Amino acid sequence: MQDLTSKEWQKKTAVDTNAVILDVRTDEEVSEGKILGAKQINISDPAQFMEEIQKLDTAKNYYVYCRSGARSAQACAVLNSLGIQNTFNLIGGITDWDGLVE
Repeated sequence: MQDLTSKEWQKKTAVDTNAVILDVRTDEEVSEGKILGAKQINISDPAQFMEEIQKLDTAKNYYVYCRSGARSAQACAVLNSLGIQNTFNLIGGITDWDGLVE
């Protein structure tokens, strides 16, 4: 896992053709807005989270975020344990995000 600032994240995802953005927040949090193009997999529902991440392509690069960066770091560690090596955690989560949201 590599920690990225909002600016670093935006630069990397802009040129990474293999990027997948994962939002690991709850439905309620996501309803307040999410990073453009993000796929939600709620880490607060462990069974569903494990089921969904096991379907992910291990060859992709996963950019993971939550509200503040703690749950996304945990999610990156779980992804790494399943053989997904290219994971990037957004430092400060969406709270520190200054890019586009939908």
